Amino acid sequence: MLLTLLFLADAVGGNCAKAPTQAAANDCAASGWRVADADMTREWGVARAAMLARDARDTTRGGGFGYGAALLESQRAWLKFRDTRCVLEAGVDGRSVDGGDARPLVRFSCMERMTIARTQALRHLRGG
Repeated sequence: MLLTLLFLADAVGGNCAKAPTQAAANDCAASGWRVADADMTREWGVARAAMLARDARDTTRGGGFGYGAALLESQRAWLKFRDTRCVLEAGVDGRSVDGGDARPLVRFSCMERMTIARTQALRHLRGG
């Protein structure tokens, strides 16, 4: 149990390479991604609200353009890009490590890294 908690703590710090088995490293990376995804989801809600408020203040835009709609469309495209990019990265870099499959480790590490960057981008878009 203590080892599991240590690996989960390492996931937040991005240090899953210390895990004693490939399965533990994979689980660690998945945990790190889940934390990053939860942070991005919270930031998404704040950014979306800011863009919708901006739409309400700016009535000069015509042709159906809206900040909220643009943010939603960009988020959908980004999610598809991230997921596809990380599957590709896992296929290229996820070779066997000590008899285990490192693809989940590489994929979830990629997803965590990209999700953290997207969270920062969302924060910037809302002016935070």
